[in-house]
Amino acid sequence: MINLISDTVTRPSDAMREVMMKAEVGDDVFQADPTVNALQEKAAAMFGHEAALFCASGTMCNQIAISVHTQPMDEVICEKLSHVYQSENGGYAFNSWAGIKLIDGEGGKITAPQVETAINLPFDWLPRSRMVVLENSCNIGGGTVYQLEEIKAISELCKKKNLRLHLDGARIFNALTETGDSPHDIGVLFDSISICLSKGLGAPIGSVLIGNQEFIAQARRVRKARGGGMRQAGILAAAGIYALDHNIKRLQDDHRRARIIGEQLAQMPQIENIRPIATNIMFFDVKPPLTAQLFLDKLKAYGILAAPFGLQTVRFVTHLDFTEQMLETTLEKLKVMSRE
Repeated sequence: MINLISDTVTRPSDAMREVMMKAEVGDDVFQADPTVNALQEKAAAMFGHEAALFCASGTMCNQIAISVHTQPMDEVICEKLSHVYQSENGGYAFNSWAGIKLIDGEGGKITAPQVETAINLPFDWLPRSRMVVLENSCNIGGGTVYQLEEIKAISELCKKKNLRLHLDGARIFNALTETGDSPHDIGVLFDSISICLSKGLGAPIGSVLIGNQEFIAQARRVRKARGGGMRQAGILAAAGIYALDHNIKRLQDDHRRARIIGEQLAQMPQIENIRPIATNIMFFDVKPPLTAQLFLDKLKAYGILAAPFGLQTVRFVTHLDFTEQMLETTLEKLKVMSRE
């Protein structure tokens, strides 16, 4: 089957498996796994920060960051489509006893003026505005990307207003592939950063939380309290190092293939409202009486899997394991479907 459900479906390549098999390991709870330490040092340096923490998932990284940056009765500001609000099971409340202020942005993106408007006045009956989260690229927004100047404006405002700024960078390398900025350029604008290794970069598991020494020291304690302390995790960290060394530049292939599929979708009479394709994520609607599930059932019959996002909306995601031959097959099957 051709799998366009998500870029989380990738499997380790033979070369990645080889470095995993040979990884030097130790007990990471005692900070004694040399491969984990190397991954953390590498990620921190890439983004211009002092330290980092290897975690099981991006959700864990984001939730740890919220816990470290906030106290109960504080409020987190983010766009309404943000992963921390939409897809982390209300963890900001469950884990940190924090509230959330949603901004109605555009494609998952917000602006500095919108953030300033969302900051609460210092009244006893209002939560304390304490943290801003940006997702770049924004998944549900359609893989949308922040420009560096947009982030700089928000970062300057957060410093002025004493707000912590966190980057949910699950797909940050997809975003940087499009803007041409370096990880360091964007990293120094944030107090903390989460990067995912198991999406477009192709590692089997893991994300890295990045910040200064004090932040990461507290993050390590929170990770342990939530059962996230790992032992010989170097086997997984080795995959992360390989991903950072070998699988960033090739993300441009995923973006190119997504845009080619978008061109074919635009020619299909069953399809409407194709969102702008900024990176590797495509959202589009099917026209009634066709539903997303009926469309996906037909697609599956042709050997292609994708995901529904509502009654009429479908998402395609290109990734490391979606090859040029798979692209050609997908285009052929979509052409057939367009005539049905």
